[in-house]
Amino acid sequence: MRLFFKYFFKAAHYIIGPIILLLDALVPPQGMVRAAEAQQQVDANTRNLVLYHFRMCPFSVRVKRAVKRLSLNIESRDALREETSREELLQGGGKIKVPCLRITDEQGNATWMYESSDIIAYLQERYA
Repeated sequence: MRLFFKYFFKAAHYIIGPIILLLDALVPPQGMVRAAEAQQQVDANTRNLVLYHFRMCPFSVRVKRAVKRLSLNIESRDALREETSREELLQGGGKIKVPCLRITDEQGNATWMYESSDIIAYLQERYA
């Protein structure tokens, strides 16, 4: 029975994933408009953020839409298609689960934040 659910959800993912990507492309979020200096400050503050995602993951798409809405310049890495990104996620965060936001502080210490709602709340709190 467990094997059935594994393949059922995998099949559902491949059916629903392209639909989510299509809807995301057809209805892109409107980005925030900031003054040039304010946007430069936000860009400087987000240099140490990296978003690990899977292209067709609905939770990853949700976070990427929030990033677009907030007009954030955050590096994005596909942990499904890029072996090095997947390995970084496993080594640094301890598990291959997306979305995951890597937050690196001024001393070079990394914090790995999972869960789309936590990531969106973190970004909105700092950049909205």
